[in-house]
Amino acid sequence: MSEENAEISCSVFQKQEPVIKDITAKINNAKGVLEKAEFAEELQREVNILLSCPDYNQGNTDCSNCRFIANVRGKTAALIIKVKKLS
Repeated sequence: MSEENAEISCSVFQKQEPVIKDITAKINNAKGVLEKAEFAEELQREVNILLSCPDYNQGNTDCSNCRFIANVRGKTAALIIKVKKLS
């Protein structure tokens, strides 16, 4: 499943998705590691909202897909933050 075609029926996901996409675009357009890391920290905060969803239901496909996407995005943010610490 590609992110662009994700149809997840969840108000929390629908609210967070445009915010996360905006932050991701900022990371992609940022020039330096420090600037990217600032946006990555912001991304991590927004992803944590999805990961701490009080309505999470392991048996729900939408929840599973949301959790998978959020985990990938969280790992990406963590990687960018790690690169900042190494530089």
